[in-house]
Amino acid sequence: MVTATAGEPVYASLADKAYAAIRDRLIMLDIPPMTAIDDVALAKSLDIGRTPVREALKRLEIDRLVISYPRRGTFATAVDITDLAYISELRQQLEPLAARRAAETADAETLEEFAELADSLEDVDVASLDRDELMRWDLHVHRAIYTAAGNPHLEDTLVRYDNLATRIFCLFLDRMEGFDRHVGEHCALLRSISARDADEAEHLAREHVRGFEEAIRAVV
Repeated sequence: MVTATAGEPVYASLADKAYAAIRDRLIMLDIPPMTAIDDVALAKSLDIGRTPVREALKRLEIDRLVISYPRRGTFATAVDITDLAYISELRQQLEPLAARRAAETADAETLEEFAELADSLEDVDVASLDRDELMRWDLHVHRAIYTAAGNPHLEDTLVRYDNLATRIFCLFLDRMEGFDRHVGEHCALLRSISARDADEAEHLAREHVRGFEEAIRAVV
Protein backbone atom coordinates (compact mmCIF):
# COMPACT_ATOMS: atom_id res chain seq x y z
CA MET A 1 0.00 0.00 0.00
CA VAL A 2 1.31 3.42 -0.95
CA THR A 3 0.92 5.85 1.95
CA ALA A 4 0.20 9.53 1.56
CA THR A 5 0.70 12.63 3.59
CA ALA A 6 -2.22 14.20 5.43
CA GLY A 7 -4.83 15.60 3.08
CA GLU A 8 -3.65 13.54 0.13
CA PRO A 9 -5.40 10.46 -1.23
CA VAL A 10 -4.01 7.02 -0.50
CA TYR A 11 -3.37 4.89 -3.58
CA ALA A 12 -3.39 1.13 -3.87
CA SER A 13 -0.31 1.14 -6.11
CA LEU A 14 2.23 3.42 -7.74
CA ALA A 15 0.43 2.86 -11.04
CA ASP A 16 -2.77 4.20 -9.46
CA LYS A 17 -0.89 7.23 -8.17
CA ALA A 18 0.64 7.87 -11.59
CA TYR A 19 -2.74 7.40 -13.26
CA ALA A 20 -4.46 9.99 -11.04
CA ALA A 21 -1.67 12.54 -11.41
CA ILE A 22 -1.32 12.23 -15.19
CA ARG A 23 -5.10 12.13 -15.66
CA ASP A 24 -5.50 15.42 -13.80
CA ARG A 25 -2.74 17.06 -15.84
CA LEU A 26 -4.48 15.93 -19.02
CA ILE A 27 -7.99 17.02 -18.09
CA MET A 28 -6.79 20.39 -16.77
CA LEU A 29 -4.79 20.82 -20.02
CA ASP A 30 -1.52 21.14 -18.11
CA ILE A 31 -0.49 18.60 -20.73
CA PRO A 32 -1.89 20.35 -23.82
CA PRO A 33 -3.92 18.44 -26.40
CA MET A 34 -1.87 16.62 -29.06
CA THR A 35 1.33 16.98 -27.03
CA ALA A 36 3.77 14.09 -27.13
CA ILE A 37 3.94 12.24 -23.81
CA ASP A 38 7.48 11.84 -22.47
CA ASP A 39 7.18 8.94 -20.02
CA VAL A 40 10.73 9.48 -18.76
CA ALA A 41 10.05 13.12 -17.90
CA LEU A 42 6.69 12.21 -16.36
CA ALA A 43 8.26 9.54 -14.20
CA LYS A 44 10.89 12.00 -13.01
CA SER A 45 8.36 14.75 -12.25
CA LEU A 46 6.19 12.33 -10.27
CA ASP A 47 9.17 10.64 -8.59
CA ILE A 48 7.83 7.31 -9.82
CA GLY A 49 9.42 4.63 -11.97
CA ARG A 50 8.69 4.34 -15.69
CA THR A 51 6.80 1.05 -15.33
CA PRO A 52 3.94 2.53 -13.24
CA VAL A 53 3.80 5.49 -15.63
CA ARG A 54 3.52 3.19 -18.63
CA GLU A 55 0.77 1.20 -16.89
CA ALA A 56 -1.06 4.46 -16.18
CA LEU A 57 -0.80 5.55 -19.81
CA LYS A 58 -2.41 2.30 -20.95
CA ARG A 59 -5.39 3.04 -18.69
CA LEU A 60 -5.56 6.62 -19.90
CA GLU A 61 -5.74 5.38 -23.48
CA ILE A 62 -8.90 3.47 -22.55
CA ASP A 63 -10.22 6.75 -21.10
CA ARG A 64 -9.57 8.47 -24.46
CA LEU A 65 -7.18 10.92 -22.84
CA VAL A 66 -4.08 9.66 -24.64
CA ILE A 67 -3.50 7.79 -27.87
CA SER A 68 -0.55 5.66 -28.92
CA TYR A 69 0.83 5.26 -32.42
CA PRO A 70 3.27 2.53 -33.45
CA ARG A 71 6.81 3.90 -33.83
CA ARG A 72 5.59 7.44 -33.07
CA GLY A 73 4.82 7.33 -29.36
CA THR A 74 2.00 8.40 -27.10
CA PHE A 75 0.17 11.73 -27.34
CA ALA A 76 -2.50 13.62 -25.44
CA THR A 77 -5.70 13.34 -27.44
CA ALA A 78 -7.13 16.35 -29.23
CA VAL A 79 -10.06 18.23 -27.72
CA ASP A 80 -12.72 17.91 -30.41
CA ILE A 81 -15.72 20.20 -29.94
CA THR A 82 -17.79 17.85 -32.09
CA ASP A 83 -17.59 15.37 -29.19
CA LEU A 84 -19.55 17.77 -26.97
CA ALA A 85 -22.94 16.59 -28.24
CA TYR A 86 -22.06 12.92 -27.76
CA ILE A 87 -20.68 13.50 -24.26
CA SER A 88 -23.65 15.66 -23.25
CA GLU A 89 -26.12 13.10 -24.57
CA LEU A 90 -24.70 10.51 -22.20
CA ARG A 91 -24.29 12.87 -19.26
CA GLN A 92 -27.87 14.13 -19.53
CA GLN A 93 -29.01 10.56 -18.92
CA LEU A 94 -26.47 9.48 -16.33
CA GLU A 95 -25.85 12.60 -14.22
CA PRO A 96 -29.54 12.80 -13.17
CA LEU A 97 -29.48 9.09 -12.33
CA ALA A 98 -26.44 9.58 -10.09
CA ALA A 99 -28.02 12.58 -8.37
CA ARG A 100 -31.26 10.67 -7.75
CA ARG A 101 -29.44 7.63 -6.39
CA ALA A 102 -27.32 9.82 -4.11
CA ALA A 103 -30.45 11.49 -2.70
CA GLU A 104 -32.19 8.16 -2.20
CA THR A 105 -29.37 5.94 -0.93
CA ALA A 106 -26.53 8.00 0.58
CA ASP A 107 -26.07 7.62 4.33
CA ALA A 108 -26.74 10.42 6.80
CA GLU A 109 -23.06 11.28 7.18
CA THR A 110 -22.65 11.77 3.43
CA LEU A 111 -25.77 13.93 3.25
CA GLU A 112 -24.43 16.11 6.05
CA GLU A 113 -21.14 16.45 4.17
CA PHE A 114 -23.06 17.58 1.09
CA ALA A 115 -24.83 20.27 3.10
CA GLU A 116 -21.48 21.43 4.49
CA LEU A 117 -19.97 21.46 0.99
CA ALA A 118 -22.87 23.62 -0.21
CA ASP A 119 -22.19 26.01 2.68
CA SER A 120 -18.52 26.19 1.69
CA LEU A 121 -19.37 26.87 -1.94
CA GLU A 122 -21.69 29.71 -0.98
CA ASP A 123 -18.77 31.37 0.82
CA VAL A 124 -16.51 31.15 -2.24
CA ASP A 125 -15.62 34.40 -4.00
CA VAL A 126 -15.91 33.12 -7.54
CA ALA A 127 -14.19 36.18 -8.99
CA SER A 128 -11.08 35.38 -6.96
CA LEU A 129 -10.74 31.82 -8.26
CA ASP A 130 -8.20 31.04 -10.94
CA ARG A 131 -8.93 28.44 -13.60
CA ASP A 132 -7.45 25.50 -11.70
CA GLU A 133 -9.28 26.34 -8.48
CA LEU A 134 -12.60 26.67 -10.27
CA MET A 135 -12.18 23.42 -12.14
CA ARG A 136 -11.11 21.55 -9.02
CA TRP A 137 -14.27 22.70 -7.24
CA ASP A 138 -16.29 21.47 -10.20
CA LEU A 139 -14.54 18.11 -10.29
CA HIS A 140 -14.83 17.69 -6.53
CA VAL A 141 -18.59 18.25 -6.49
CA HIS A 142 -19.28 15.94 -9.42
CA ARG A 143 -17.06 13.14 -8.15
CA ALA A 144 -18.60 13.37 -4.67
CA ILE A 145 -22.05 12.86 -6.18
CA TYR A 146 -20.88 9.97 -8.34
CA THR A 147 -19.42 8.22 -5.30
CA ALA A 148 -22.53 8.86 -3.21
CA ALA A 149 -24.66 7.20 -5.91
CA GLY A 150 -23.27 3.89 -4.66
CA ASN A 151 -22.89 2.24 -8.06
CA PRO A 152 -19.21 1.75 -8.97
CA HIS A 153 -19.95 1.09 -12.63
CA LEU A 154 -22.03 4.25 -12.91
CA GLU A 155 -19.30 6.15 -11.07
CA ASP A 156 -16.54 4.93 -13.39
CA THR A 157 -18.56 5.81 -16.48
CA LEU A 158 -19.46 9.28 -15.25
CA VAL A 159 -15.93 10.09 -14.14
CA ARG A 160 -14.68 9.18 -17.60
CA TYR A 161 -17.17 11.43 -19.41
CA ASP A 162 -16.89 14.23 -16.88
CA ASN A 163 -13.13 14.20 -17.47
CA LEU A 164 -13.69 14.63 -21.21
CA ALA A 165 -16.22 17.40 -20.57
CA THR A 166 -13.76 19.14 -18.24
CA ARG A 167 -11.14 19.28 -20.99
CA ILE A 168 -13.65 21.07 -23.21
CA PHE A 169 -14.56 23.35 -20.28
CA CYS A 170 -10.90 24.25 -19.71
CA LEU A 171 -10.36 24.98 -23.39
CA PHE A 172 -13.11 27.61 -23.51
CA LEU A 173 -13.09 28.77 -19.89
CA ASP A 174 -11.44 32.13 -20.56
CA ARG A 175 -14.22 33.04 -23.01
CA MET A 176 -17.10 32.03 -20.77
CA GLU A 177 -19.06 34.09 -18.25
CA GLY A 178 -21.51 33.41 -15.43
CA PHE A 179 -19.39 31.28 -13.12
CA ASP A 180 -21.33 32.53 -10.09
CA ARG A 181 -24.39 30.86 -11.62
CA HIS A 182 -22.40 27.69 -12.25
CA VAL A 183 -21.33 27.53 -8.60
CA GLY A 184 -24.87 28.36 -7.52
CA GLU A 185 -26.17 25.39 -9.48
CA HIS A 186 -23.79 23.15 -7.56
CA CYS A 187 -25.07 24.53 -4.27
CA ALA A 188 -28.70 23.91 -5.15
CA LEU A 189 -27.92 20.40 -6.38
CA LEU A 190 -25.98 19.50 -3.23
CA ARG A 191 -28.77 20.84 -1.02
CA SER A 192 -31.45 18.89 -2.87
CA ILE A 193 -29.44 15.70 -2.39
CA SER A 194 -28.79 16.44 1.28
CA ALA A 195 -32.56 16.97 1.74
CA ARG A 196 -33.27 13.64 -0.01
CA ASP A 197 -35.32 15.44 -2.65
CA ALA A 198 -34.59 12.94 -5.40
CA ASP A 199 -36.92 14.50 -7.97
CA GLU A 200 -35.36 17.94 -7.58
CA ALA A 201 -31.83 16.51 -7.59
CA GLU A 202 -32.56 14.65 -10.83
CA HIS A 203 -34.02 17.78 -12.42
CA LEU A 204 -31.17 20.07 -11.34
CA ALA A 205 -28.52 17.63 -12.53
CA ARG A 206 -30.11 17.41 -15.96
CA GLU A 207 -30.42 21.19 -16.25
CA HIS A 208 -26.83 21.62 -15.10
CA VAL A 209 -25.51 19.43 -17.90
CA ARG A 210 -27.81 21.05 -20.46
CA GLY A 211 -26.68 24.50 -19.33
CA PHE A 212 -23.04 23.48 -19.61
CA GLU A 213 -23.47 22.44 -23.24
CA GLU A 214 -25.34 25.65 -24.06
CA ALA A 215 -22.65 27.80 -22.40
CA ILE A 216 -19.91 26.12 -24.42
CA ARG A 217 -21.79 26.45 -27.70
CA ALA A 218 -22.38 30.14 -27.00
CA VAL A 219 -18.64 30.87 -27.19
CA VAL A 220 -17.56 28.42 -29.90
